[in-house]
Amino acid sequence: MFAGGQLSEILLPMSSSADDDNSNHPMTSIASGFNMGGPHELANNNDETVLHSVSWNQDYGCFAAGTSSGFRIYNCDPFKETFRRDLKNGGFKIVEMLFRCNVLALVGSKLNSQYSPNKVIIWDDHQSRVIGEFSFRSEVRSVKLRRDSVVVVLEHKIYVYNFMDLKLLHQIETLANPRGLCCLSQHANTSVLACPGLRRGQVRVEHFGLNVMKLINAHDSKIACLTLTMDGLLLATASVRGTLVRIFNTMDGTRLQEVRRGTDKADIYSIALSPNVQWLAVSSDKGTVHIFSLRVRVVGEDRSTDSMTAKSPALFTQNSSNSLDSLISQSTGANPGSSFSFMKGVLPKYFSSEWSFAQFHLPGYTQFIAAFNSQNSVIIVGVDGSFYRCSFDPINGGAMVQQEYIRFLKTETRSR
Repeated sequence: MFAGGQLSEILLPMSSSADDDNSNHPMTSIASGFNMGGPHELANNNDETVLHSVSWNQDYGCFAAGTSSGFRIYNCDPFKETFRRDLKNGGFKIVEMLFRCNVLALVGSKLNSQYSPNKVIIWDDHQSRVIGEFSFRSEVRSVKLRRDSVVVVLEHKIYVYNFMDLKLLHQIETLANPRGLCCLSQHANTSVLACPGLRRGQVRVEHFGLNVMKLINAHDSKIACLTLTMDGLLLATASVRGTLVRIFNTMDGTRLQEVRRGTDKADIYSIALSPNVQWLAVSSDKGTVHIFSLRVRVVGEDRSTDSMTAKSPALFTQNSSNSLDSLISQSTGANPGSSFSFMKGVLPKYFSSEWSFAQFHLPGYTQFIAAFNSQNSVIIVGVDGSFYRCSFDPINGGAMVQQEYIRFLKTETRSR
């Protein structure tokens, strides 16, 4: 775990593999790579550092910043820079954390003289070395990690690898996906992936553990942003129009709710679902983070609906002969905040679109990503090097209150 700049070691026994049968497959290898050395501070050169990207870890307790000189890791609560790594040969446009462990996935920027944007590096910071590398013929758009898998997103294809040996498990064809849209469940006993399908506005959901694939026609326009709950059973999506966000049951594709960000077209930067599946946050180029109240029924809200769940388990499993018991552990299912316990049929399939419950205004000229922090609070990170923490009134809503503002990197920003 990250603590005072130190990292706990996790062992990943990886072996090299290359697919000789199909030249279209990427090459995978183990490499000794460069040595970025220990943590150190840059001397009076913050203004020269370019911030390429910011991204949350899987539980939103940390975020990573890819810079023109390397990468930096920040803890959110309390806010502090945990450590940084700096290179002489260029920086990284993508930095993907694996919770708080010592392994990260890195993709070089266009100015990185050693690692191009066509490569994914698996970096073990405990050993200070590259322990795996993927090479592709086209630019990597994004990388997503689970404890058991590495997912690499190219513009037209997604590759899923086993984390332990880097062997290719799945290939998925997508519509043109320049944003690298893809999201994963993070519960150990669910393995769900959501990504654009092959048709405009379509989302493909893979329940790998159940060997079930579901196509959801989410929007008429192209998908601009999507996210899953930690268990992968709720999906939230927005299109390039940016006016509506829709929430779906990933098992059968049922639309559970629709919320309205606004009436004008907007570029949606991020969608976040609160851990208790009670709130949804949306950030956009309009310079506003909107909070919406979710109306998904969960176990514990109504005893009569709990009994209905017990009598009608088939409501969840239209696409599989397996019950959800094979997908979710009993301990997870008993959690009143688990999205697994939403009930198809309790609520109408379609809600008329609802307006936001609370709002927070930001400078509209930069990109921000939002996530839920502690109860009734939201954290926001911008590619202008700013960090906000704000709270909202869960009863009355309205304008959110800024609790914290930190300028963690005074820098110019550059798109990926």
